[in-house]
Amino acid sequence: MAKPKKTPRPKAETPKGFRDYFGTEVTARAEMLQAIAGVYHRYGFDALETSAVETVEALGKFLPDVDRPNAGVFGWQEDGEGDKPGDWLALRYDMTAPLARVYAQHRNDLPNPYRRYAMGPVWRNEKPGPGRFRQFYQCDADTVGSASMGADAEICAMLADTLEQVGIPRGDYIIRVNNRKVLNGVMEVAGVLDPANPEAMEHERGIVLRAIDKLDRLGVDGVRALLGAGRKDDSGDFTDGAGLSDAQADVVMGFMEAKRDSGAATVARLRELVAGSQTGETGVDELEEIAALLAAGGYGPDRIEIDPSVVRGLGYYTGPVYEAELTFEIFDEKGRKRQFGSVAGGGRYDDLVKRFTGQEVPATGVSIGVDRLLAALTAKGRMERDVQGPVVVTVMDRARMADYQAMVAELRQAGIRAEVYLGNPKNFGNQLKYADKRGSPVAIIEGGDEKDRGVVQIKDLILGAKIAETATHEEWKDRPSQFEVPRDQMLAKVREILEGQEP
Repeated sequence: MAKPKKTPRPKAETPKGFRDYFGTEVTARAEMLQAIAGVYHRYGFDALETSAVETVEALGKFLPDVDRPNAGVFGWQEDGEGDKPGDWLALRYDMTAPLARVYAQHRNDLPNPYRRYAMGPVWRNEKPGPGRFRQFYQCDADTVGSASMGADAEICAMLADTLEQVGIPRGDYIIRVNNRKVLNGVMEVAGVLDPANPEAMEHERGIVLRAIDKLDRLGVDGVRALLGAGRKDDSGDFTDGAGLSDAQADVVMGFMEAKRDSGAATVARLRELVAGSQTGETGVDELEEIAALLAAGGYGPDRIEIDPSVVRGLGYYTGPVYEAELTFEIFDEKGRKRQFGSVAGGGRYDDLVKRFTGQEVPATGVSIGVDRLLAALTAKGRMERDVQGPVVVTVMDRARMADYQAMVAELRQAGIRAEVYLGNPKNFGNQLKYADKRGSPVAIIEGGDEKDRGVVQIKDLILGAKIAETATHEEWKDRPSQFEVPRDQMLAKVREILEGQEP
């Protein structure tokens, strides 16, 4: 009889493209989300939490850089009933598509305009890479139901306030604003787009947009090549271009290089480039209005500027687009200086809700990449503080666990983070190692002798030298940062030590 095969043990490994987050990382993110939510709330936005799962039909075709509805998402098909196939469902890939569904579904019950913010993880079924994960956090704020450029200006101002609130000072960021209508107008003037043929127009616009969107990575020459016949990269791979003539490419590149020393000069140059295109002239008017509204609120070009090079990759933007870029330098893994780049972006998407209602509903919003923002603050050295561990009450006598639990209860009721050591108390040195690994600021001892005398030993672990792995109870008591206090003064002494450790 064949010997039954053993069931193989599963591998303890994180799925490709995902990662685990521990203590300080989770705490830092939670604090950042709270800070961002505070700004959004101050601006009058209400919180919204939607399901992590949407129907593929609701998600639509607006997935990043793909054309198929179920490409780029983690999707599955529900079991069908009889001859009826089950629905296709998918994890949300952003917060905007669920918002469009919510607004269409509940529009009769929601205020108009509807201002909401949402925070949480999203999932992209894409090829992972360094710093690029398949699950990450987004933090969005949107206004649905307003065509006013005041809504766009407000989003930009709120984004500036948010960056400063989380620790990015003025001068270390810039929010750049552009308008898709201006670019469409430039392409009309260049003869790239034919308004009478909308399908061809959308196809050609997509090719040109993807080329322009690569400006930061490929530079002017690389974009120029993609506007023309195409480009061969360093590996020898060739990417087909948009096939524009030299004259057409000149007009488009003129748009990319239209930024001037002031917003007014930039607007004037853009107006020259779109002359004769109603769409383009409308876009320039909208940019001018946004700039005027921001200036009235005290948001000058040191914080928010008009920049024609901003395109934004998603196809559903229909008007103003904006992007927040961090301007300070960091060092990459090879020690080279580089700017951190974009941490947030958004724009106007007046057609997204129309998919559900058949009626155009104006909307605009922004999305902050929380994980990228945390990485930026860490790279800048602004997230180096450690989250303080709990006060640890050591266990000298198993039979007296009730006494130790009473100690931590007293500390917790006073708002102090505390825990009893719950491992094997036989080796006291292991308890001290545990406290050290936890980053504990204070450890408390009450052995039999201390109990008889009505005192406790309190150790300032931050001030004291690192505890030796073989330290005994008696050796530890002789350390200079050791204090013996009456049991009824334990709380006051712990508070005193913790307050003395605060920076």
